[in-house]
Amino acid sequence: MLPAVRARMESRPGAAELAELMRRPEEVLALMDRAGIERIGMVNYVSPLMGFTPAVNEFGAAIARQAPDRLIAFGSVHPALTPEPGAEVRRLKDLGIQALKVHPPHQLFAANAYLHDLPGLAQIYGQAEELGMPVMIHTGTSVFPGARNRFADPMDADDVAVDFPRLRLILAHAGRPLYMDTAVFLARRHPNLYLDVSGIPPRRLLQYLPRLADLGDKVLWGTDWPDPGVPSLEKNLTDFLALDLPDPVRRSILRDNAFRVFGWKE
Repeated sequence: MLPAVRARMESRPGAAELAELMRRPEEVLALMDRAGIERIGMVNYVSPLMGFTPAVNEFGAAIARQAPDRLIAFGSVHPALTPEPGAEVRRLKDLGIQALKVHPPHQLFAANAYLHDLPGLAQIYGQAEELGMPVMIHTGTSVFPGARNRFADPMDADDVAVDFPRLRLILAHAGRPLYMDTAVFLARRHPNLYLDVSGIPPRRLLQYLPRLADLGDKVLWGTDWPDPGVPSLEKNLTDFLALDLPDPVRRSILRDNAFRVFGWKE
């Protein structure tokens, strides 16, 4: 991480202990057990703006190999920095990476930039579609230094869903805080496009997504932990379970939708 990014991550209470925890996957698994969490997605991406190099892929894959049914590695291919993006996607799949992350505000290109000046991005989407790897696209604003929020609008993902109709897309953060209506529209329009609600305080979730119960089959629960704004996995889950939602909707959001998106077997 670049110094400014590290400073933000270290602003949360207990940052030193958390950094040490990240070096001990067995303790993360024990924490998950205590919180009642079956699987977590470990989201990494390549971003010179943040100081994240392609080494994040080997880092995440190595951790995931310690418990591949519970620690789900997300990887990244930066189309402007990779000579053969499609081949790199195939390599990551062989490495054990289960999904890809695209972060437009931090990678400094639009989600549909392949229509303009970044053809390698189409190779990434195309290979992910062929290999059955879900792609998570960050949507919504970012406060990290240097982030370009003009790339935060989820509407750019509409082109991706049209051009790659078999690609399973996840819109991270459901466009929070400015683009929730757009994200909901896209989830309702495209059969293979889903919303994730990580980074949204569960107690405010129904304010941001008042029709959440109607979207029960298109939403994935998540926390964004260890972001400084997320105190713990357990509290996030407890607050979510306190929402006035039907039990089948809760189950879909917490578990069933993820199994469908990732193609996991019961």
